Parts: sequence; structure tokens; C-alpha cells
Amino acid sequence: MPQRPRLSRAARVAAAADVADLRLLASRRAPRMVFDYVDGAAEGERSMARAVEAFQRVEFRPHVLRDVSEAATAVEILGRRIAMPVVLGPTGFTRMMHRAGERAVARAAEQAGVPYTLSTMGTTTAADVAAAAPGGWNWFQLYVVRDRARTLETLALAREAGMDVLVVTVDVPVAGARLRDVRHGLTVPPSLRWRSVLQAVRHPAWWFDFLTGEPLRFATVDGAPDDLAGITNMMFDPSVTMADLEWIRSAWQGRLLVKGVQRVDDAKELASAGVDGLVVSNHGGRQLDRAPTPLELLPDVVAAVGERTEVFLDGGVRTGADIAAALALGARACFVGRAYLYGLMAGGEPGVRRVLELLRAELVRTLQLLGVAGVAELGPDAVRLR
Repeated sequence: MPQRPRLSRAARVAAAADVADLRLLASRRAPRMVFDYVDGAAEGERSMARAVEAFQRVEFRPHVLRDVSEAATAVEILGRRIAMPVVLGPTGFTRMMHRAGERAVARAAEQAGVPYTLSTMGTTTAADVAAAAPGGWNWFQLYVVRDRARTLETLALAREAGMDVLVVTVDVPVAGARLRDVRHGLTVPPSLRWRSVLQAVRHPAWWFDFLTGEPLRFATVDGAPDDLAGITNMMFDPSVTMADLEWIRSAWQGRLLVKGVQRVDDAKELASAGVDGLVVSNHGGRQLDRAPTPLELLPDVVAAVGERTEVFLDGGVRTGADIAAALALGARACFVGRAYLYGLMAGGEPGVRRVLELLRAELVRTLQLLGVAGVAELGPDAVRLR
């Protein structure tokens, strides 16, 4: 029998049935140390595993005999309507996953009608992201560093690039222990040591892109350090308090979100301080292991502050059904990180677009099977955690 022709990588990306398929393609294209940087988490990786597992315990309670010929996914967040309740979250060193990096992610978000958040630890400037996706809703994520003057310069550059939403991440006073990175000896940029030479042989397409593309460096912080945890502990300030957040609020004229909320009492304090939104998040399990599970914490945070500030969920989101569950439990939208990085590693910008296509299709199908005509109809009666 004649053998079927081997599909190109682009065709395999386009044919991916879910994010898990793209994760598998990413693991085959990227060197192990790069894939594990995305796929891994802190210490025993329990926080990450529990975040994903919580969604597996979701039980939906569908209505029947409802008109679901249409299932609206658009939602309003922070005073602006977006095509579906998804925010592409901030990720560091994005051009390490694929040479197209942050520009590709921003363009995919623009096409899908959802926001994209550029990280302080990104490898593309705010101006270049704005130029790549001039019609997109581009946000900026801030880590407060020891040099406050540099923080003000960073905010000014984000404003000049038209970014009007600031996401302040507050759960990184020091670097978490990401043991996969330690074991690989990961550097940024990846260095051609003996281990990576062996990986180059097995992953020639990634290494060709890396070696022939624009040199990988931090676009906001200086340099390209050998030690990821080292630069975190050198640059970031473990003394940051609510007073610093108030200082940032005074220096930033746009909307302000705080990402990394893991307790109800902290959520109440932040809401009282007048922030525009909270992101219930344990940093994808990449900081404190055994941290609270975002989906489990979400209903309590919404009950405590949901009438005063918008509440978002981050962590464990891999499908459109996950998004529906989070919205039913009170989230305004979900931040997505690893899922789109798998797509980026697997196939560049088309891979990110495929992730967004899959999330939207899965969300629409879930809404229809739940017997609701749109995300606005989702509520606590539609879901429970077993």
C-alpha cells in the first residue's frame, strides 16, 4: 500500500484538535530546556497540577430545550467590549519560544479581538508590539524593580505605545525555585553548551531560527543574564508594599489590575484601594508551590469584592470549557499563558491563532450544550466543583 504523505508542520498545527495536540507538537519542535521552561513550574509542581485538576472536577448542569442557535461570546471588561472573555497573559522571554515572539502573539490577539499583555520580562519593546498590532488592545505588565526611576521610565514607554491597561504582578518578591530550569542549566539566551548541542541536532528547525534571528535580549530590563533566578532576585524588590502600589496608581493614568491575588483579605484591601481589577492567580504555579488553587478561590473573591472591582482568573485554563466554568463561577474573563505559548512553539503566529480558534470553538460549543445563548447567561447554577 502507498504511504500517506507526511503532513507539513503548518498542516499539523492547522489540524490540531485541541491545545494538548499543540503541546505535543511544541515538545517535538523546541529543545527540551525551552519546552520545559514553559511547561514546568516551581519545586514539586503541585500548584500547577492542582490548577489544571480543578477544572477536571468541574461538573456542568445544562438546561435543555433552549434556543442555542447562537451563542454570543463577546463580553465587556474594563469599559471595552472584546470578542471573547480571554486575555493573552504576560510571559517572559517569548522570542525564546519562537523567533516571531511577542509580535506574533499581539497580531494573533488583534485578529481574534482579545487583549494581549506585554511582560516586563519580554523580548520585544512596547513600541514594536504597538507597531505589529496597531489595532489591537495592547496591555502592559509591570514588575516593580528596585530602581523606581526605571519603573517610571517603563511606564512612560508603555503609555507612549498606547497601552492603557497596566497589570501589576505582586507575587514575585523573590524568584520561585523552577527545578526543571535548574536541572537544564537554562540561560537566556540558550547557550550552546554540550547539552544544548545535542538538543540542536534533534531540533534543527528551532536552532536555525534561533541562530539566524534577531539576538535574544530583554527589551525592558538590561542585558541577557545567565541566571534567570539571579536577575529576578537582583532586579525585583521584595520590600514592595501597598504604599508602592498607591505610588504606581498615582503615576499611571490608565486602568490598573493587580495580578497574583491568593487570599480574600488581600482582595478586599486591594478593592478598597480602588484598583480596577484583580487577577486571582498563583503565577501558573511558578512561584510558591502548594499555593491556593485559583478556580477554587475564585467564588470567595468574587463574593467579597465582585461588586466593587472586576475579577479575572489565571491558571490552568486549557479549553473553552474551562473558560465557561470560570465565568460561571464569577470571573469576568480568563488570562491564558501556557496554552498560547504551546501554539507559538509549535508553529509561530499560526499556532497562536489556532489556539484562539480552538478556545472560541470550544467555548461556543460548551455554551450551546449548556443551553445558554451567550456568556452573559452563565451563573453559579450552571456549574459545580465535584
